[in-house]
Amino acid sequence: MNTPRPPAHLEAYISALGAELAVRFFLAFGGAEFYVAKDPKGKALAVEVIGLEGLRALATVRDRLPARVPTAKPWIARYLFTVDGLSKADICRRLHAAEPTVSRWLGDGPKRAWIDPRQQSLL
Repeated sequence: MNTPRPPAHLEAYISALGAELAVRFFLAFGGAEFYVAKDPKGKALAVEVIGLEGLRALATVRDRLPARVPTAKPWIARYLFTVDGLSKADICRRLHAAEPTVSRWLGDGPKRAWIDPRQQSLL
């Protein structure tokens, strides 16, 4: 399995949980504030998503985690495409993103650039 390399701000999550559990965690909690106790007891909502062992693994890296969980959509899109083999349409539905955006995340779409209509063409 060729898991896409995560950006630096996701590495702590992925090193603690592994890529598959990290994707589940990002999809469930991305964008929200999330507190990890030093010694989780299993009463947190996250236990339903990543299990008690996953939550305890996050506790080991809690000092490297931001207060708000990243949405991680560009990395998740690459993961779902390369590892799970999902189509672009399935990724769009899963991540609630438009096809041009998902194409850009996967590296096969046009790069987003703002062009001033008053600017003359160089060629």
